[in-house]
Amino acid sequence: MPRQPRLDAPGALHHVMGRGIENTIIFRREEDRVDFVQRMAGLCDEGALNVYAWALMPNHFHLLVRTGNQPLSSSMKKLLTGYVVNFNRRHKRFGHLFQNRYKSIICEEDPYLMELTRYIHLNPLRAEIADGMSGLKEYVWTGHSVILGNIEREWQDTQTVLNYFGKRREKAVVGYESFVREGISHGKRLDLVGGGLIRSQGGWSQVLSLRQKGIKSVSDDRILGSSDFTERLLREAEKKDRQTLRLRAKVRDLELLAEEIIKREGIKESELRSGSRKPEVLRARTLFCQIGVKKMGYYGAEAARYLGMTTSAVNRRANSNELPEVADYL
Repeated sequence: MPRQPRLDAPGALHHVMGRGIENTIIFRREEDRVDFVQRMAGLCDEGALNVYAWALMPNHFHLLVRTGNQPLSSSMKKLLTGYVVNFNRRHKRFGHLFQNRYKSIICEEDPYLMELTRYIHLNPLRAEIADGMSGLKEYVWTGHSVILGNIEREWQDTQTVLNYFGKRREKAVVGYESFVREGISHGKRLDLVGGGLIRSQGGWSQVLSLRQKGIKSVSDDRILGSSDFTERLLREAEKKDRQTLRLRAKVRDLELLAEEIIKREGIKESELRSGSRKPEVLRARTLFCQIGVKKMGYYGAEAARYLGMTTSAVNRRANSNELPEVADYL
C-alpha cells in the first residue's frame, strides 16, 4: 500500500521521530549532539519551528514542534540533510544515516502537548540512560533540563509548558516536575505512538468501549487527536488537494489566454514569449500579465515561467496602470 502524504498546516503541532538505519547509532559523541541541537536552534531563530520538547537518544530522536514560517518538510530537510553530511564527514562514512523518512504525527494541542512533552522527556529514563528523576534533570540532551532551568537554551519555548502549572515560575517548575514524575508509572504509551485508531482514542480499552456503544470514530495514522479533530484535518487536507489539482489544471488556461491574446493582437506566439520590444508585443505581454495575475489569480511566478520573464518583471506589468483592453478579454 503506498504511503500517504504528510499532513501539515501553518501553526500545526507535530510529534517528529527519526531512527538510525538498522538501528545504527546516530549520535556517537557529544560533537554530534551539539551539531544537531545547533541546527534546531537555527530553525527556531529563523521562525521555522517552535520547539516544546525534544530528546536525543543513541539511535533515535523525538521532537515536539509547532510549524512556523515554512512547512515541516522544509525544516526537517534542512535539519537532517545538513546533519547527515556533517556526521558522515566527521565519522568518515558514506550513505544513509536515517531509516526511511522521518515519522511525523500531527497532534491536537489539548491534551497532547503536555502528554507528549512528558512522554518525550522520559525517554532517557525509560532507556536507563538517566538514573531516576535526579539523573534526568542532569541529562542535558532533552528539553527537560531546560524547562527546569538546569541548562539555558534560549531557542526552546519553555513558557508554553510552564504556563500549564501556574504564573509564578518557581511554582510552575515544581508542578511540571511532579507531572513528569507521575508519568514514570505509565510506561511506554502506545496510545501516543501506536497506530491510527488506537492512538486517536487513547488505547484499545477506549476503542473497545466505543465499539460496544456503537460509536463510530474517525482515525488516521498521521493524526493524534479526537474524532472531531481528525475529521476536520482530513477535510482540510482534501480541500487542499482539490485546490492543488485545480492549480495544475490552470496551466491549460494560461495557454488559452495566450492563444486569445495572440489572435486579437495579431502577433506570433514566439513574439509573446520573446524579449521583443515592439510596442504591440509589449502591450500583449502586459495584457497577459494583468489578466493572468490580477484577474485569473495566477502567481507571478507561473506567468513568468510561461513568458520566459522574471517574476518581478511580471508583477510590475500586472500592477501597472490597467490597459483598457483587459475588459474585452473577460
